[in-house]
Amino acid sequence: MPTLLHLDSSADLSTSVSRELTARFAAAWSANGPQHVVVRRDLHTDPLPHLPSYVLHWAAHLRTPGETAPAEAEALQQVLIDEVAAADVLVIGAPMYNWSMPSTLKAWIDYLHVPGLTSPFDEPTQPFVGKPVVVVSSRGDQYGPGTTNPDADHELPALRKVLGDALGMQLTFVIAELTLAGRIPAMAELLERATAGRRQAEQALDDLATKLG
Repeated sequence: MPTLLHLDSSADLSTSVSRELTARFAAAWSANGPQHVVVRRDLHTDPLPHLPSYVLHWAAHLRTPGETAPAEAEALQQVLIDEVAAADVLVIGAPMYNWSMPSTLKAWIDYLHVPGLTSPFDEPTQPFVGKPVVVVSSRGDQYGPGTTNPDADHELPALRKVLGDALGMQLTFVIAELTLAGRIPAMAELLERATAGRRQAEQALDDLATKLG
């Protein structure tokens, strides 16, 4: 059965744009047919503990004598890795927090990225290579060339580096910007642009769900 792993990390449980958009993708995925399964992990309501030991950064065969990881944490790491391995597609809600990703999402990545196991180190180990990942990033302002914040986005480059370069996943970013235009009076003139961008994001997600499903 085609399986989607649906991850959210927004701390906003009622008006989150990233949550609304990942839910839209998941619904469109399910609409592909009754055999399409969605596995959900909410990294905010059920947060992962931070890594209790640096030893979890390394595959077992790369650890030095005497380096051991807590058994419970190692078991959790394996659950998370197996969850990704079992998924055909991932959709990740990644709202921009303080120009980067939520710490809950970073904790998940810290468990997932293991040199020598899920990313190359001594051998070309990349079990997730080519796995499609749709990253939904919402941000209150706008970033990139031609904006007033061209170098302030420290979220997407980090996700591209670890998920794309290190783990070899096939990333597609769907971005909804200016999400604060309806909340901040000084940004009211940008509301029309924000609305248009939101519609483009929704259409992109609908198309991706059909294509990847």
